[in-house]
Amino acid sequence: MLALGSPGTSIRTSTTCNALLRELEQIWNDIGESEVEKDRMLMELERECLEVYRRKVDEAANTKARFHQTVAAKEAELATLMAALGEHDVHSPIKTEKRSASLKEKLASITPLVEELKKKKDERLKQFVDVKAQIEKISGEIYGFHPIHNGFSSTTVEDEQDLSLRRLNEYQTHLRTLQKEKSDRLQKVLQCVNEVHSLCSVLGLDFGQTVGDVHPSLHGTQVEQSTNISNSTLEGLEQTILKLKIERKARIQKLKDVVAKLFELWNLMDSSKEERNCFLRITSIVATSESEITERGALSTEMIEKASVEVERLAKLKASRMKELVFKKRSELEEICRLTHIEPDTSTAAEKASALIDSGLVDPSELLANIEAQIIKAKDEALSRKEVTDRIDKWLSACEEENWLDEYSQDDNRYSAGRGAHINLKRAERARITVNKIPAMVDNLINKTLAWEDEKKTHFLYDGVRLVSILDDYKLARQQKEEEKRRHRDQKKLQDLLLNQKEAMYGSKPSPRKSNSFRKTNGYRANGNGSVPPTPRRNSVKWIF
Repeated sequence: MLALGSPGTSIRTSTTCNALLRELEQIWNDIGESEVEKDRMLMELERECLEVYRRKVDEAANTKARFHQTVAAKEAELATLMAALGEHDVHSPIKTEKRSASLKEKLASITPLVEELKKKKDERLKQFVDVKAQIEKISGEIYGFHPIHNGFSSTTVEDEQDLSLRRLNEYQTHLRTLQKEKSDRLQKVLQCVNEVHSLCSVLGLDFGQTVGDVHPSLHGTQVEQSTNISNSTLEGLEQTILKLKIERKARIQKLKDVVAKLFELWNLMDSSKEERNCFLRITSIVATSESEITERGALSTEMIEKASVEVERLAKLKASRMKELVFKKRSELEEICRLTHIEPDTSTAAEKASALIDSGLVDPSELLANIEAQIIKAKDEALSRKEVTDRIDKWLSACEEENWLDEYSQDDNRYSAGRGAHINLKRAERARITVNKIPAMVDNLINKTLAWEDEKKTHFLYDGVRLVSILDDYKLARQQKEEEKRRHRDQKKLQDLLLNQKEAMYGSKPSPRKSNSFRKTNGYRANGNGSVPPTPRRNSVKWIF
C-alpha cells in the first residue's frame, strides 16, 4: 500500500496498519481460519482500501477542479471589475506569482482584491446613481417630465459595464451644464415673475392667480415645492407678460381717451381748479411714458372707472348747457360773418339748431363741432379776403366822401364866413382829390377781385352778392350820374343864356332868391337818391336805387 502525506504520517499509518494486520492474523489464528481464507479476506481488505483511496482521489480531484473554477471565476470577475472601473493599472496577483503557487494560495491572493474592487464598484455605482439622479431630476425640471412617469427610475444605471472615471466625469460635466442651465432658467423665471408682479401691481390684478395659472409652483404655499423652470413654464410666463403688456397698452389708451374727454369737458364747462385736482393722479399718469408707469393700481379698472364716471357726470351736465353753448357759438359765427360780409351757413341757424337739439335728431356735440368748424372756415376765408376787403373799405370811405362833397356842393351858404367854414373848405379839397381816384380805385378793385376768383375758383360774394356785379352796377350808376350832371350843366348854361338875352331886351330885373329846392328837384339831394350814384353801406352791399 502507498503512503500518502508527510513521512511522519506515513510511518505512523504503516505502523498502525501492521499492528492491525498482526492483530487480525492472531484473531484468525485463534479462530482457525485456513490460509486460503486468510488470503481471500486480505485481498478483499486490500480491495476495500483501494476503493477508499480511489474515492478520496476522486473527491480530491473534484475539489481541485472546483478550486480551479473558483480561481478562474475570481480572475474573470477581477477582469470584469477592472474593465468596468477602468482600472487598467491593476495587475492580477496570479500572473505575477510563480507557477508553483497552490490553488488555495492563488484564491487567497485574488479574493481580497476582488472584494476591494467590488466595494469600489459599489461606491462608484453609488456615485453614478447619485449623479444620474441629479441629472434626471434637473432634466425633468428643465424639460418638464418626471423619471417615474417616463418608465425608468433614477436609482438604476443602464450600463454597469462602464463605471470608469472617464464616464463619471462625463456625467458630472453634463450635470454641471444642467446645473448652470437650471440656474440661468431659475434666474429668468424669477425675472419673469418679478415683471409679472410689477405689471399685476400696476394693473390691479391678482398676482397669485395670474402666475398660478401658469404653474402652481410659481406661487406655491408649500416650502418643499420647487419652482418649475420647464420650457412650458417659461413660455407661459412670456405669454403672460405679453398679454399683460397688451392689456397695459390698451388700458393706457383707454385712460388717455377718457382723460382727453375729461379735459375737453373741463374746458367746455369751465371746471374749477379744485374739481380738476381731484383727478391730478390720473392726468399725470397719461403724461407719463408707458415704461415709467410703476405706481400700484395706476391702471386698475377702478382708476379708469373713476375717470369714466366723472366723464359721464360732466357729459350729463354738458347736455343741459349744450343748447346755450350752441347759440353762443352761432352768435360768434354770425358776428364774424357780419364783420367780414360773409353769408353764414343756414344749416346751423339758431332756430334750426334749437329744433334739432330738442328733437334729439342731432348730437349737440356734433352740432357744436360743426359750428366751430364753420367759425374756423369763416376766419380762414376772412383772412384770404383781407386784401380785397381792405380795398373795399377804402372804396366805401371814398364813396362816403363823395356823398359828403355832393351835399356840401348843394349848400348855398358853403362860402359864408360862418364858424368852421374854412375846415369844410379844406375837407372839400381833400374830398375832390379822393373822388377823382374812385374810378381807378374801382377798376383796381375789380381786377383784384377777379384775380382772387381765378385763384379760389369761386365768386367773391359780399353780403351774398357777387362783388364784381356790385362794382359793375356802381360804375354804370356813376356814368349815369356824370351824364346827368352834364345835362344839368348844359341846362343851366342855356337858362343863363336865355336870362341874359331877356335882360338885354327888357332890362335888368331883380332875380328871385335861389333856393335849394331847385337843385333838389333836379336830383341833387343829400340823401343820395335820384341821380346821385348809389353808395354801398358799410355793413351791407344792399343799397337803394
